[in-house]
Amino acid sequence: MAREIKHNLDQTDGLTQPQRVDYRLCKLVAAFRYAFHGIWYLLSTQRNAQIHCLVGACAVALAAVLRVERWEWAALLLTITLVLAAEGVNTAVEAAVDLVTIARHPLAKVAKDVAAGTVLLCAIASVIVGCVIFLPRLIPLLAALAG
Repeated sequence: MAREIKHNLDQTDGLTQPQRVDYRLCKLVAAFRYAFHGIWYLLSTQRNAQIHCLVGACAVALAAVLRVERWEWAALLLTITLVLAAEGVNTAVEAAVDLVTIARHPLAKVAKDVAAGTVLLCAIASVIVGCVIFLPRLIPLLAALAG
């Protein structure tokens, strides 16, 4: 069986040097542990990620009550995941920028603003997806309750 080769940038001369991929189970388990630590950090320290989780949980509950179709579940879950993933990238960008500089630098501002704007775009898209899924079911229910 051929071994996969990945390339790492050599720190000394800037040349790419091939390196064997480590297939040991302990390395894979460690990688998942780091990923779960990152998710835990995101959800336990970032207010906006907590808000997104709460809104996502409400959307999931509403979808269950309204018995949405399978494709609507897929759209809903992908949208919730996209918003949380964007929030994770935003958090990582902010941490990396803060690590590099404590001074107010125009490029640091650009990096942080673009990352935050990306989360906003995803959140706006998720509201639109929610409206497409929920409004056709909620409007008749609300009209029946009002009339």
